[in-house]
Amino acid sequence: MAAITHGSLVMAAVFKQEAHKLIDALPETAGWEELAEQVETILDIEAGLADSAAGRVTDNAQVRREFGLR
Repeated sequence: MAAITHGSLVMAAVFKQEAHKLIDALPETAGWEELAEQVETILDIEAGLADSAAGRVTDNAQVRREFGLR
């Protein structure tokens, strides 16, 4: 079993706080599907930011050429 460090406890606390904020921001009528969509959106954004920070990007002009856009 891995040791629990102060850093991992802080990360867990932050995660729980963010999860509570996300749930609190949903409409009262929201269900599991809406929650899952919000989580998926957040994960997609975080992955995109990580790709950008790591230099894994494609410039706008190249994307436009690949998709035949003007």
